[in-house]
Amino acid sequence: MELDALQEVLGHRFKDVSRLNEALTHPSVGGVNRAKVGKGYERLEFLGDRVLGLVVAEWLLERFPKEQEGALARRLTALVRAEALVVVADRIGLGQYLRLAPGEQAGDVKPAILADACEAVIGALYLDGGLPAAAGFIRQHWDAALEGAKAAPPQDPKTGLQEWALARGRKLPLYTDIGRTGPDHAPIFQVSVTVEGFEPVVATGPSKRAAEKSAAEALLSRIRTQ
Repeated sequence: MELDALQEVLGHRFKDVSRLNEALTHPSVGGVNRAKVGKGYERLEFLGDRVLGLVVAEWLLERFPKEQEGALARRLTALVRAEALVVVADRIGLGQYLRLAPGEQAGDVKPAILADACEAVIGALYLDGGLPAAAGFIRQHWDAALEGAKAAPPQDPKTGLQEWALARGRKLPLYTDIGRTGPDHAPIFQVSVTVEGFEPVVATGPSKRAAEKSAAEALLSRIRTQ
């Protein structure tokens, strides 16, 4: 697919467009054709994750000069999590440019794939244009999320559930791994969480931590409605 429109949205014209192609190639693509289609995006995803964290951390120091480390850390977590990446990926239409194996092409692109590819694109921007290219993209497309944040820094649902339990003299929440399904490149983890006095809640996610956060959020929601 022609990448001129995507480069326009990214705000950067690639000197080496193979970097962008690599960022758009799902790890499931290739097999015997790996030499033809190029590498998957996993290495660029690894880099992009670090670049995103660095840029957002510096940005938060500018925007919230009086906040302590703990509050800044919670804001950072909210801004770099998969859900935030998916919002940006959807906004720029990233899914239509991805190179996926046939098994991944049916229907909408999975949110986990969109999040990973968005990080990979940030990594590609960094390699091709340096920090200014990556930071320019991040500051443009994360600005709404930063400005729309509540006055108080967001709280991780696992922390919120733990604090709720401790404040009422109950034992710490208990997380239990139920299982894992899906292929290695797109696993789905299932986790349950239990707090004394409430039935366990089960949730899934692309990582064990994501599943635990979803379970904690669902249990907190149940607690608040009772």
